[in-house]
Amino acid sequence: MSKTEWTKKIIIIVIGSIIAAYGITLALYAGFGGATLAVLWQGISRTFHISIGLVSMIVAIVMIVFVFFYDRSQIHIGTILYQIVYSLCVDLFANAHVYSSYLWVNVLIMLLGIVLFAVGTGFYAAASLGRGSYEALTFSLAEKNGWQVKVVRMILDIVMVAAGIFLGGKFGACTIVTIIVSGPIIQATAAKTKKVFKM
Repeated sequence: MSKTEWTKKIIIIVIGSIIAAYGITLALYAGFGGATLAVLWQGISRTFHISIGLVSMIVAIVMIVFVFFYDRSQIHIGTILYQIVYSLCVDLFANAHVYSSYLWVNVLIMLLGIVLFAVGTGFYAAASLGRGSYEALTFSLAEKNGWQVKVVRMILDIVMVAAGIFLGGKFGACTIVTIIVSGPIIQATAAKTKKVFKM
């Protein structure tokens, strides 16, 4: 891969990470629960009184270390770069948005956040320089054991949400909507990005 290709992919990863972080922050703080993994972040954050961004980094490191020893083919420079930028930006954006006293406005903010999160994730995924920590965990378990990816992801989502709720995280509309709409948006964005940037 040429230097130009590397540069282009790194820029795409950084931009995608920033968009995804802003989106998940909007959705998370709108007051309707969090995306599946974000429910766990909330729970850990409330239990141990540390920031959401730091929690996301810690959880990602645990997953990446597991995958490194279990199936390191899932990990590349994009895995690490995405997580660093993403976690830093989550904390940066956490207090950068003012929410409304009107419920319907916050619903719109939540929906916008979910869409931005999915678009940013799809943008990053198009670079094909390693999976995100949660995706790497999902695919490593599925591919190493011959299990279906969707089944593994469903089980992991249930475990993450259950653990998050147990620790004080909030399950809500955001959790459900994210599960329903994020997949198709991520897939469509990744495909479009690859086509536009010829990757």
